[in-house]
Amino acid sequence: MMLRVPLDEVASTLAAVLVRTGFEPHRADLCARLFAETTRDGVYSHGLERFPRLLAMIRNGSVDVQATPQRLHQFGAIERWDGRRGPGNLNAWASMARAIELSNQHGIGCVALANTNHWMRGGTYGWQAADAGVIGICWTNTLANLPPWGASLPAVGNNPLIIAVPRPAGHVILDMAMSQFSYGALTSYQQKGQLLPVDGGFDLSGNLTRDPAAIEASQRPLPIGYWKGSGLAMMLDMIAALLSGGLATHQIPTDPLRESGLSQVFLALNLVRLQSAEDSARTANAIVESVLASNPGAVRYPGEQILVTRAENLALGLPVREELWAELRAL
Repeated sequence: MMLRVPLDEVASTLAAVLVRTGFEPHRADLCARLFAETTRDGVYSHGLERFPRLLAMIRNGSVDVQATPQRLHQFGAIERWDGRRGPGNLNAWASMARAIELSNQHGIGCVALANTNHWMRGGTYGWQAADAGVIGICWTNTLANLPPWGASLPAVGNNPLIIAVPRPAGHVILDMAMSQFSYGALTSYQQKGQLLPVDGGFDLSGNLTRDPAAIEASQRPLPIGYWKGSGLAMMLDMIAALLSGGLATHQIPTDPLRESGLSQVFLALNLVRLQSAEDSARTANAIVESVLASNPGAVRYPGEQILVTRAENLALGLPVREELWAELRAL
C-alpha cells in the first residue's frame, strides 16, 4: 500500500534519522532534502527506497558521516578533490557548487572528485547547475555491473551521465545510465509486475528479454547502443579516474553495500559573457519546440515529465510504501 506524505514531513523524518547516526544537523537537513526531492521528482528507485542502503553503508563503515571533501590540487579552472568517503550526495552537491563557482570566474569549472560514495540520483546535480543558470555535465563511475559488449561477465560500470541546459520555460536535463534500463528501473518495473517496454538485457540462457527479473538474475543488462554504450562506459570511467586520481571501475568493491571510493567529474559552463540570457533561452526554446513539433503530444524533451511528476507529488504528497515509512519512522 502506498501512502502520500508531505515533502517537508519526509525530509524532516529522514533528517532526524541521520542526526541519530552522527550527522551534524545542517548536513542531515541537506542530505535528507536531496533524498526527499528525488522521490518528489518520481525517481523512486534512488529516493526513499535507496535510503536504507545509505544507513547500511554507514553501519558497515563504507560511509563516514563526518567527512567533508578536501581540495588537493588546482590548475586554473580545474580542481581535484578528495571526498574522504563522505556521504555521496553531500560530496556531489559540494562539488557541483564549486564547479559553478569556478565557472563564474573562468567561464568553465571542472571539479574531479575521488574517494567518494554513491551520489544517489545523478540528475540532482544537473538540476543544481541549471537552477544556477549554467550548463552542467557530470558523471560517476561505479562498481563493475555491466558486461561489455560481447561478454557475459560485468567488467564496466553502468556509469550515469548527466547533461543539463538551463531554460526559463523548463530546464532540459538528460540523466542516463549506460544500460538501456538502470538497475533501479529494473527493480521499479519488477515491483509493479510490469515487463519492460523494449528488450532491456539477457536472461540466463543468453536470450534478449523484457523481463526485469530475468535480467536481474543474469546480471546482464543491455548497454545503450550495444557496443557504443559499452565503449562510452569505459571512456567515462577512464576520464573520471584520470582527472580525479581516484579508483577505476575494476578497483571498486563489487559488493553494492561496500561500493565506495568512486571517481566523479563535475563540469559547469557559464555562457553569461558569451551571449545574453535572452539569446541563450531563445536558442534552447527553438531546439525544444522543433523536437516537440515533430509529433505533438507524443514527444517529450528530457526532464519534461519530471516537472509534471514534481507538481503532482507536491500537491498530493510523496508516494511512499507503507512498510518503508513505518521502518523509517521507527528509526
